[in-house]
Amino acid sequence: MRAPIQTLCLALALLSGLSAWPGACAHAGELASRLLQQAPGLKPEVLELALSARLCAQRSGQAPKASRLAVIDYSLPSTEPRLWVFDLPRKRLLYAEHVAHGRGSGENLATEFSNIEGSHQTSLGLFVTDQTYHGANGYSLRMDGLDPGFNDLARVRAIVMHGAPYVDPLFAQEQGRLGRSLGCPAVRSDVARPLINHLRDGQLLFAYYPDPQLLAQASSLSCLRQARAEHSGMSGVGGRASP
Repeated sequence: MRAPIQTLCLALALLSGLSAWPGACAHAGELASRLLQQAPGLKPEVLELALSARLCAQRSGQAPKASRLAVIDYSLPSTEPRLWVFDLPRKRLLYAEHVAHGRGSGENLATEFSNIEGSHQTSLGLFVTDQTYHGANGYSLRMDGLDPGFNDLARVRAIVMHGAPYVDPLFAQEQGRLGRSLGCPAVRSDVARPLINHLRDGQLLFAYYPDPQLLAQASSLSCLRQARAEHSGMSGVGGRASP
């Protein structure tokens, strides 16, 4: 099985030049290892996708050099923590939290995702955060989707991060699921303000589900797909893989 961080190393090497391969891989490996040690519920392949999406967005100029990254794994049930917020320069986990999905996406397990207004479904892909505001759901964080066709209507749909009383882990255990949003990644009311303050103003959030279309078409993952293609091509030369 391919080491979970190997393709991220490839993406880093492509971004910085193949001559930087050893240093890029060492840095990527150390970062991923440190983050995963602090977030045992996070799958290595999901973190790899999130870190690669961040690199790709920065390379294309779609996003600033964000120091914080939030990762949501919607393949996990809502009864489990499935949102992680990382401080990347310090290689630290800041939060591991429950997060709601849209009521149109499913019950305890989210299985349907959409970019369509009125669907009340969660959107997937990479988001860049914007400013905070006080709205109907209290302190909230605006986000813009960076993946056309998957989440680029987030602003139109008012998909924001906010606190909600229905994001209650005890309720979830009793009822078999969290309460659900209208598509927003809602979090516990008690943690909403500090968590949002860590993510405001140009940070990144990656929402994952093993959706074949997302993996094959999302623009935020184009660098990863390029790296895989490059690696595949290099591996076929002379019948052996490049170092």
